[in-house]
Amino acid sequence: MEILTSDTHDLAVIFRLYGLATEYQKRIFPDNTWPEFKKSLIETEISEERQFKLVIEEQIACVWAIAFDDPYIWEERNRDPSLYIHRIATHPDFRGLGFVSKIVDWAKEYASSHGKNFIRMDTCGNNQKLIGYYTKSGFDFLGMVRLKHTDALPAHYQDMDVCLFEIGL
Repeated sequence: MEILTSDTHDLAVIFRLYGLATEYQKRIFPDNTWPEFKKSLIETEISEERQFKLVIEEQIACVWAIAFDDPYIWEERNRDPSLYIHRIATHPDFRGLGFVSKIVDWAKEYASSHGKNFIRMDTCGNNQKLIGYYTKSGFDFLGMVRLKHTDALPAHYQDMDVCLFEIGL
């Protein structure tokens, strides 16, 4: 297993994994699923080296993106030097292998090397199973909030409560 930055050759696989994740969300938590993400967003993340992949035996098993700024979700807490993890999508053949814990281990080292004090993540809706999984993976559950400024966020953030998670370094 290795974690690498994604490149433009991975675009088709990234979008396939996002599509599979959305289908899974529709079955498990139908009230809130990912929208179709713009290709330009993913291309920007790739060019800025903020889109990552976990590779097992030359197959992309999981993808995610990071940011160093997330003001619309974290509001005043955004001032804290943090690494924000977004859109973890795992290939169905690799579900259940604890990739979030592996991403957390990677993120701790990555965040520390970039002078960050926190690793943060959010998820929409009151999905107790997912809240439990993220806390088991090392995150502190900070609670649910209603976002105030959602116009600049993807559609799945509109009119939803958001769960906030954090790991202090």
